[in-house]
Amino acid sequence: MHLSDEDKREIGQHFVFGFHGYEVSDDAKELINKYHVGNIILMKRNVQSVKQVHALVQSLQQCARDAGHVNPLMIGIDQENGLVSAFSSTAKHQAGTQFPGAMAIAATGEPEYARSCSAASAREMKAVGINWSYSPVGDVNSDPRNPVIGVRSFGDDPTEVARFAKAVGDGLTQGGVAPSAKHFPGHGDTNIDSHLGLPIINKSRAELDETELKPFKELVNAGVASIMTGHMVIQALTGDNKTPASLSRAVTTTLLREELHFEGVVVTDCLEMNAVKERQGGVPRGAVEALAAGADVVMICHTMAFHRGAMEATYEAVQKGELHMHELRKSGERITALKRKFAGTWDDVLGNPFDEKAMNALQATNKKLSEEAYAKSIALLSGSLPVFSSDKIVVMTPVVESLNAAVDDAEGVQRTGKGHVRNTAAPYYMSFAESVRRRAADVEHLVYAADFDCRRDFGEGLIFVTRNADRSAWQLDVLESVRMQASGVPIVVLASCAPYELFSGRVLGVQACVASFEYTSEALEAAASVIFNEVTPVGESPVSI
Repeated sequence: MHLSDEDKREIGQHFVFGFHGYEVSDDAKELINKYHVGNIILMKRNVQSVKQVHALVQSLQQCARDAGHVNPLMIGIDQENGLVSAFSSTAKHQAGTQFPGAMAIAATGEPEYARSCSAASAREMKAVGINWSYSPVGDVNSDPRNPVIGVRSFGDDPTEVARFAKAVGDGLTQGGVAPSAKHFPGHGDTNIDSHLGLPIINKSRAELDETELKPFKELVNAGVASIMTGHMVIQALTGDNKTPASLSRAVTTTLLREELHFEGVVVTDCLEMNAVKERQGGVPRGAVEALAAGADVVMICHTMAFHRGAMEATYEAVQKGELHMHELRKSGERITALKRKFAGTWDDVLGNPFDEKAMNALQATNKKLSEEAYAKSIALLSGSLPVFSSDKIVVMTPVVESLNAAVDDAEGVQRTGKGHVRNTAAPYYMSFAESVRRRAADVEHLVYAADFDCRRDFGEGLIFVTRNADRSAWQLDVLESVRMQASGVPIVVLASCAPYELFSGRVLGVQACVASFEYTSEALEAAASVIFNEVTPVGESPVSI
């Protein structure tokens, strides 16, 4: 079968690709011009400022129009808020407002914060031309050891996860950005990261209906615009222990389309994750299998060779009759509908000048909303907060380990042989120490590792910060040694990510256990305001042990 230019233009609509740089690269131009790719994902590596992102998106859209695309590009981004916030400001760049992530928002107990924060974030994204957010996370964090979801989930209660995920989807839609609920059919009950390997979830269909599928059913019924499939094996659905859900027709078509009656766009998670990349045929073959399974859009985020390989493999699959153009065109109608609703017309996307004054006003308003939500997310899980004297306060923060590939590993970060970031004082923990210094006259910030020497003066008060110490138990070993040395000193343990370690008997007896549910600077500033009794803690943990 010969592929016409029209066929290739259709095929291009079924992919979302990423590229490198703050400006439109030659690779991006090739993808849009030669391969007619209809969707682009922006990563942290593409975000420098709101004005720069606006200029970048305008250039991408102009490139697509010049290349003869019928509809504007969908411009997607991982903006879950919290730790996965590709559009939010960093220590180096001033971009979007940082809002609380899923578990922190759930800790407020108020879905209205999920809705209002998501709508506010969407308005910022829409102002710079981003029209697709890969959020909300619908995964139920059933396994405390989960290395990739954790605080990205709204908790371990499927009913509450559904309630908050729906609120996020509603807020994004209200702000003019298409939500994409993920990672269908559920990535919460696993202790394997699909970035690194292939998770296998051994549950019956009845158990899946009660837990994993419950939030997604609610989101489908609410009309969520798109759903992202995940790279996990669920034998009760896929029928084997080798095929990721994202590549399974039984999951994408039989379950999601035919049984749950989902009518929106199905997009895969990135195929460069090892769960797919290490399969026979790798990423290119994975792209063909995903489309054959019924996915509308295949995501490949990083590598140009994989982009080209996936496109060429898809061309070949169509020519051999493995994929059929009439099915791709039917799928393409869903993509077109998504574009018409959230991207609009060429006049909409190219007649959208950057309004710096309006953006500044919007972000000033959003900053207040963010601060209010973070203040209500901090939880005092046990004990009572001390009143620290004006004398010396010691802040102890852990060296940074790579615990979550979706969060930790910015490209090009240098690490030691043990996986520690070479700059051992993480910027967010440095910002927390500064938050404490604004409240105490004499503050010493110590970065601890497993071999920390506890023979020292711990002043008149100690704030001991952990990060997923239930999985990095050496942190609790250090805490026990510190407690022996610092007898009589009031100690506050601050769990700066998932709060599971605070349920451990190993922290019993400290003055107070506080959870911030994420280690963004904004969350840690809110935690400092609680620890120093400026704000009454009202948050509650969305997970139990």
